[in-house]
Amino acid sequence: MIIKKIFNNNAIVAKDLHNQESVVMGCGIGFKKSVGDAVDESLIEKVFILKQKDASEKFKLLLEDVPSDYVSLCYDIIEYAKNRLETPLSEYIYVTLTDHINNTFKMYDEGIKIVNPLIWEIKKFYPKEFAIGLKALEFIEETVDKRLSEDEAGNIVLHLINAQVNSSSAKVADVAQQTEKIQDILNIVKYTYNIDLDEKSISYERFITHLRFFFQRMRQRQKAVLEDDFLLRQVKSKYKKAYDCILKIEKYLNNELSDEEKLYLTIHVHRVTLTSTE
Repeated sequence: MIIKKIFNNNAIVAKDLHNQESVVMGCGIGFKKSVGDAVDESLIEKVFILKQKDASEKFKLLLEDVPSDYVSLCYDIIEYAKNRLETPLSEYIYVTLTDHINNTFKMYDEGIKIVNPLIWEIKKFYPKEFAIGLKALEFIEETVDKRLSEDEAGNIVLHLINAQVNSSSAKVADVAQQTEKIQDILNIVKYTYNIDLDEKSISYERFITHLRFFFQRMRQRQKAVLEDDFLLRQVKSKYKKAYDCILKIEKYLNNELSDEEKLYLTIHVHRVTLTSTE
């Protein structure tokens, strides 16, 4: 392997005999080296071969600014996740998760508290991914001595979920169809309330994320069961218009919604309409 670019002492871009480029990491692998030198293969610790050109180029840009130990840490988290999950992950997760973790550490160092408003949904509907997120927190504490909250585990889960959604060409049609259905649901809400939704609001973002989770659960044929319908009865009574809107959505989907899903969707519709204007 020949060195094509040096980011720092611990990270380089190299190419092999077949001109296949890869990002190579290892302690001192770029130290006192020049472009064109042979790679000391005894120093190689991690190799990133990203076949998607866009993902590869963006990942290289990240290496200009992100510390090598953060990149290496994210590599370990992703490899652990790939071994635990049965679904392959998109190469873009090396870009998105590394960028996210780098920004998370910046906020942590500045004393900014990280909050994930979707943590309860993530724990309930994605326990396997959440367990990986918690393990990632252990990796983080062991590697960079930063103790992060469960909210950050939930943020990592979101990246894993996104990577699974985009993980194969076979799912591209599913994603397109899901996007169309989400837009149709948003239109049902807008027409029911005769309002424009505030797409910049936190409530809107939470609603969209919940809908994405919802369609994944439908695809995986997961259906949660509400143990006590007291809260649903309270919500139906208090947010009658929002609940009526959910019944329209249920009819549009031609799919019977569980009581628990009706509960969550009703609350989301109520919140998103509160932050919108007539």
